[in-house]
Amino acid sequence: MIVKMKKLNLVGMAYEKDAVLNALQRTGAVEVKLHREEEHSLPLPPTDGEIAAYHASLEDALERLSQAAESYAKEHKGAERPQKDGFEVSYESFMAAANDRAEMDALVEKVNALTDEKAEKRAALAKCERTLKTVSVYRSIEEPLNGFAGTLHTNVKLGTLPANAWESVSAALPALAEGKLLAREEDECLVLLVFHKACGEEAETLLSGTGFAPCPFAGEETGKEVYSRLKGEKKALKERLDALDKEMAELGGKVRALKIYCDFVGYEAEKAALNEKLRGTERTFLLEAFVPADAEELVRRELSSAGAVYLEFSEPAEDEELPTLCRNNAVVADFESLTNTYSAPNAREMDPNTIMAVFYSVFMGFIMADIGYGLLMMLGGGYLKYKNRSRKGGIGALAGVFAVGGIFAVIWGFLFNSLFGIALPYAPVMPSAEKEMCSFAGIQIPEVLVIAMLLGIVQLMAGYICKAVQCWRRGEVLDGILDGVVWALFSLGAGLAIAGLVSNWEISFLAPIGGITAGVTLVVAMIAAGRREKFLGKLSKGFGTLYGIINYMSDVLSYARLYGLMLSGAVIARIVSEYAVGFINDGGVLIVMGVLLMVVGHVFNLAIGLLGAYIHDARLQYVEFYGRFYEGEGELFKPLGSKHEHIFLKPLAAEKREKAGVPVLSEA
Repeated sequence: MIVKMKKLNLVGMAYEKDAVLNALQRTGAVEVKLHREEEHSLPLPPTDGEIAAYHASLEDALERLSQAAESYAKEHKGAERPQKDGFEVSYESFMAAANDRAEMDALVEKVNALTDEKAEKRAALAKCERTLKTVSVYRSIEEPLNGFAGTLHTNVKLGTLPANAWESVSAALPALAEGKLLAREEDECLVLLVFHKACGEEAETLLSGTGFAPCPFAGEETGKEVYSRLKGEKKALKERLDALDKEMAELGGKVRALKIYCDFVGYEAEKAALNEKLRGTERTFLLEAFVPADAEELVRRELSSAGAVYLEFSEPAEDEELPTLCRNNAVVADFESLTNTYSAPNAREMDPNTIMAVFYSVFMGFIMADIGYGLLMMLGGGYLKYKNRSRKGGIGALAGVFAVGGIFAVIWGFLFNSLFGIALPYAPVMPSAEKEMCSFAGIQIPEVLVIAMLLGIVQLMAGYICKAVQCWRRGEVLDGILDGVVWALFSLGAGLAIAGLVSNWEISFLAPIGGITAGVTLVVAMIAAGRREKFLGKLSKGFGTLYGIINYMSDVLSYARLYGLMLSGAVIARIVSEYAVGFINDGGVLIVMGVLLMVVGHVFNLAIGLLGAYIHDARLQYVEFYGRFYEGEGELFKPLGSKHEHIFLKPLAAEKREKAGVPVLSEA
């Protein structure tokens, strides 16, 4: 259900603002809203810039440290991995993080220093490796490189040429020039050229087009010594980088503490940002917020210890936009994420999640319709749900949805008599999706297809009933009857007529009953459609309603996808099992192939089936079902201090409520 909201108006002393906000955060039940303009009050000045920048610097250092520690742990077996996000922290430990600033600042400074040094050493190593590649060809020279100098009448050039250029250069040297090949590498060669200054210009012209690169090294070192020195520098740089990686990894043990501190500073930044929503006077601050009605006493009790405040609870205005907070049992709560993916319900409509959860599960079970697949969904989904039990939403919620769908898959599997596509020794209750046809108004169609469309009509009827309930909740009794009940009866009539037209079922007496019901309710709907319009408007609305029957039948046909998905999965399951059992019966090595085919084939079919069931089942809820009554466009209830990037924190007051047996608040 959607929890009723109350509005909190609070006035407190300016010097007690932080204590008051902490008290509100302890409740886990207060969402601060933008305060309306108040006479003799002004918006509070912004103060979140500095702390937001500080928080960003912490997050940056945390990311560097986590990545470095994780990378080191992957490369070094046995190294400790950093704490992953999502761990639970007590409220006391969270608030105690305020005392860790000096330690965390020192940690961040150390991380930044190590990161900067690593970047510097990596750049030096890259430069060293490039230089080593260049000097490699010179390592055969055992004379000082500064000895290769010219004389009064000659020029001496030591350098490299492309490996394929030496022959052409040596052949084209002037008469007063001499060249010698000193060493050869894969793609270059080291040459020494000596030429008289009289032919210097000719020699320079010759070399300019050959890719000649003069020796970039000088000094008293030999080529061999330069190469050896650079090898030593490279080794030293690598050793230092390894030492820096190890030093950074040793700091990985403090990732947990840094994550807690980051989220604490994030909370402090959130409080500072609230100044944009608050107003104040010279000595006081004014705050407006939304509070779940059943948390009023909790908020009063927590605020009583926060200082001298004046507070008042009132009913929100009719036109005021309220945040949405749903409170459902553990099973239905997992389905809330499906609705929120489409659009969160608004706070003034009925909660659709319970009804949607039933239909979603029934349809998912119908699509899978196999005892074996259902058991795997229950076991796998249940395991993942248990493993992620401490976190709301995410993979845990999806696993819960699949686990519940698995229960219905087992039920449908018994009805269709299918265990991994194999028929058990009993007569199935439901017709075969592959073989059994029925005569529908003289046309042969699959019998299970009719069942799928009847399931759709039941859901459409439920959608119109929800529409009626929604109208009645707002006092719109007539609208609920004409826009909800009438169309629900039309759906009932259409369903009875379709069932009566299936000759195999031998209930033809339902066809006229359903036809009359659908016809009468359609006439009523046509007349009622233009009840708020003038004469011509009444006619156009009425005929528009009649034309809308085409859309209605199109929606009914959309449920044929249930049959299509179920049929494809059933055929694949049967084929896989038949071939696998055949291999196993042949014996020998084929037994291994049969078992492998059974496992791989059914895992693949289950995965593809779940993907299709998840997507197409959701589409039926979003378009066909929610299209009848759902308004959506709500904003989820976000209590002060509930947003955390790394930890899972249960507010102190919420822990007390849970221990006392009072329902804990949960977001939609």
